Amino acid sequence: MPITDPKAIAFINSIETIALVTSLSQQPILTTYIHKGAGGTPILLLHGFDSSILEFRFLLPLLATQNETWAVDLLGFGFTQRQKQIKYSPDTIKIHLYEFWTTLINQPIVLVGASMGGATAIDFTLTYPEVVKSLVLINSLGYTGAPTFSKYLFPPFDFFAVEYLRQRHILALNISSIVANLAPEIPLAIQCAMLHQEMPLWHDAMISYVKTGGYSNLANKIAQVDKPTLILWGEADDMLPSKDAEKFQQNIANSKLIKLKNCGHAPQIEQPEITFQHILQFLSHHNF
Repeated sequence: MPITDPKAIAFINSIETIALVTSLSQQPILTTYIHKGAGGTPILLLHGFDSSILEFRFLLPLLATQNETWAVDLLGFGFTQRQKQIKYSPDTIKIHLYEFWTTLINQPIVLVGASMGGATAIDFTLTYPEVVKSLVLINSLGYTGAPTFSKYLFPPFDFFAVEYLRQRHILALNISSIVANLAPEIPLAIQCAMLHQEMPLWHDAMISYVKTGGYSNLANKIAQVDKPTLILWGEADDMLPSKDAEKFQQNIANSKLIKLKNCGHAPQIEQPEITFQHILQFLSHHNF
């Protein structure tokens, strides 16, 4: 089922690619990103696990009306090129992200991370504090990590575990195509969520990352964050426990927590206007 929504198509067509030179590979890594807007402190958006910059198709255009805004597909995810010789882990994601920032932005930023992207944002901020002026965490990973068994997956079960992620999207899309009077944004959201799964070496990169345990060792470091931080949390999140939101607020000294009613794990998709307004107020308060 092809994507037919004009706005989604326009967003996809605005994706750019850079042959990014990094220390991770002898060959440049073809890295996909979107860049819109001008003025203010640049904003960099980081997507969640097994996702892509398409999850910001509603939020990014709103932010770009006020600030220069970027979104990048993290290493091993989205439409960014996967290379067999690279081991995909939080460390290599961080190195790739830093090289992207150095090459294309190279000035202090507001870092916005959703779900796993929030964990990436925290990890990046602690390693490169001079790069980040402030943080926005949207239903962020950090206290709830990957299951401990994930790092012990071995063939062929590792392939089947990852393939399950793709098959559940296919099933959801098939169901949505036969349900009468279904809101059109639902199948569109599923299509956008699975488009990157057709990229070469998707299975390999996902298996490589999952075996590392992801950001399971981040929790003890979160209290070291000293940047102004906005925590946005959809109250109806069925993926992360609501107590995680309070942990972020308690452990990050200069932080503010805003809970979003009637909203689940992805406020940037479910409530983009409200999410934009909260981010805009946060930036205005801190003169960003």
